[in-house]
Amino acid sequence: MRIVITEFISLDGVVQAPGGPQEDTDGGFAHGGWSHAYFDPEVLGGAFDAALGRAEALLYGRRTWQTMARAWPRQAGDPFADRINGLPKYVVSGTLGEADLTWNNSRLVPGGEAVARIRELRAAEGGDLAVMGSPTLARTLLGEDLVDELQLLVMPVVLGGGKSIFPSDGAKRPFELVSSTAAKSGAQVCVYRRAAQAPAGASSGSPAEA
Repeated sequence: MRIVITEFISLDGVVQAPGGPQEDTDGGFAHGGWSHAYFDPEVLGGAFDAALGRAEALLYGRRTWQTMARAWPRQAGDPFADRINGLPKYVVSGTLGEADLTWNNSRLVPGGEAVARIRELRAAEGGDLAVMGSPTLARTLLGEDLVDELQLLVMPVVLGGGKSIFPSDGAKRPFELVSSTAAKSGAQVCVYRRAAQAPAGASSGSPAEA
């Protein structure tokens, strides 16, 4: 399977709380919902539809999974909602138990076993394993050299600080740009795939529940 990460991202690399004011206020983040002004249904919405159409399973950190689990089951009947509700969903967590996974087709990946389990999933036959949001998990996956594609929805705004998906361990990890599509809002959908050159010094670590 290919691991594909899709993120709303600011010009200064912030991915925190694009969806709403109370989505994630860690660190005093005060700009929740910042992506709304630049969302283009045709270009950005189309990118999400395409990513979901290629996905055979979804991979989340605990916090993002909980946010999605509260929202999408209520929207049954919408094609996007029906697709996301029906797909297998893996949630990385050290605090949730199987009984907490009330969202359809959700499966627990214990935090301490996450990197090994995700390596196994990636090595299995199948389509895309899609990560949406989940910044701490995404950063761990990049640090472990487990990301095959980045789909970055770049918004024309600087936020001045917040959570990032990029490791800060000094390792070089080359990607190549395969497409870039501009929206009328000034946002861009940039798709990067892992370059052939092998990265050096990938870090080891365990994903947190984001």
